[in-house]
Amino acid sequence: MRRLRECRGLSVYRLASLLLVGGRPIAPSAIAKVERGERQVTVDELTALAAALDVSPSALLLPSTDEPTVDVCITGVGPVPASEAWDWMDGRRRLDRPCPDLRTAAVEYALYSRPPIRRAETLATHSSETAQHQPGGWHA
Repeated sequence: MRRLRECRGLSVYRLASLLLVGGRPIAPSAIAKVERGERQVTVDELTALAAALDVSPSALLLPSTDEPTVDVCITGVGPVPASEAWDWMDGRRRLDRPCPDLRTAAVEYALYSRPPIRRAETLATHSSETAQHQPGGWHA
């Protein structure tokens, strides 16, 4: 978060002011603690910080790289390539986790993770990726 704040040319005091105007005040000392990893944030604070910094919440949760050679530790899942973490966080694809039926898992992910207008994009992405992982593709 510090990197994003500094790239925007904001002090912790200016960021705190933007948060106050946005309706979710966070004290400058609390912002500094978040940046040092000494304080966690709530979901409301995360979205307010992202809005004040003019970035997606994903930018505050993931590293600034999407290199597939860099691993990101996802709580409850473990290490995954940064590129997959970004795609998952953006709702583009499910994380590669063992499941008995990849096709069903991909369809359910698209149905539950994206609004209707974006589902076709997610389904198309998963269809091509899942077919590559299944020997001989899908069989009806």
